[in-house]
Amino acid sequence: MSETAKSDVVPDSEHKGLVARLPQLQRDLAMLARFDRPIGWWLLFWPCAWGVWLAGAGWQFALLGWLLLGSIAMRGAGCVYNDIVDARLDRKVARTASRPVASGRVSKKTAWGWLLALCLIGLLVLVQLRSLAQGVALASIALVAAYPFMKRITWWPQAWLGMVFTWGLLVGWTQLRADNWDALAAMYAGAALWVIGYDTIYALQDREDDALVGIRSSALRLGGHVTGGVALFYAGAVALWALAFWLYRADWIALLALVPAAAHLAWQVATLDAEDPANPLDRFRSNRWAGALVAAACFVVGNA
Repeated sequence: MSETAKSDVVPDSEHKGLVARLPQLQRDLAMLARFDRPIGWWLLFWPCAWGVWLAGAGWQFALLGWLLLGSIAMRGAGCVYNDIVDARLDRKVARTASRPVASGRVSKKTAWGWLLALCLIGLLVLVQLRSLAQGVALASIALVAAYPFMKRITWWPQAWLGMVFTWGLLVGWTQLRADNWDALAAMYAGAALWVIGYDTIYALQDREDDALVGIRSSALRLGGHVTGGVALFYAGAVALWALAFWLYRADWIALLALVPAAAHLAWQVATLDAEDPANPLDRFRSNRWAGALVAAACFVVGNA
């Protein structure tokens, strides 16, 4: 691997070797869409699976396959858009300064073209859905477009991300049914708190740089109370998910399905070390398993 390739790959990439072997332009486009960091599309996909499996229509493998493809494409599109908007700020933060647009390796014109290509894949997924789910999916566009600006105007951009990154829950549900809105609302609210919790953990990596350049985050706002704050967000998420299950099926046994996910989130809080540079990223990434455990609980409750 060349020294140039090494320097091009950002520190939190999960597939440094694979990405670094690509030709320069392809490597930069892959990094723009965060294909080297699959944790993002897992976190976007799992709420989709929650909606599908809690709806009680069985495995729905074909639908889940389309939603997974959509999660990969649209998470990539969101990241490209974010990098275009945030190029100036990214240059001032050590962890993001080497991103393709911020570093100047990819022009904004090329980035816009790549964004369009990813959106076309998203359109292919969209046309597989029924009209109600299509409308719900399209309603997220305004939220997605506004997200990059939230860190400039509020200390809680993670709350906005909580609405955006869990929208697939609504899409998966409305593809299969159009009732039990109270249960769906509780599930969505819990999912949003989960996102605030894990993205606060993620933001711990950039606290010093964010403070210097004026970027706001929940990690900065909470200060020395980050662990307690994350614990409250996670506790609220589990409580709302339990409420959703109860509204869907008033059975105490069904609530036991949430125990593994609750235990995993408790482990994250108990082992979180904000002073260890590697710890927050590891705890953040472990939420792919938290999402999978909640998905399993949704399948049990929805299909038992």
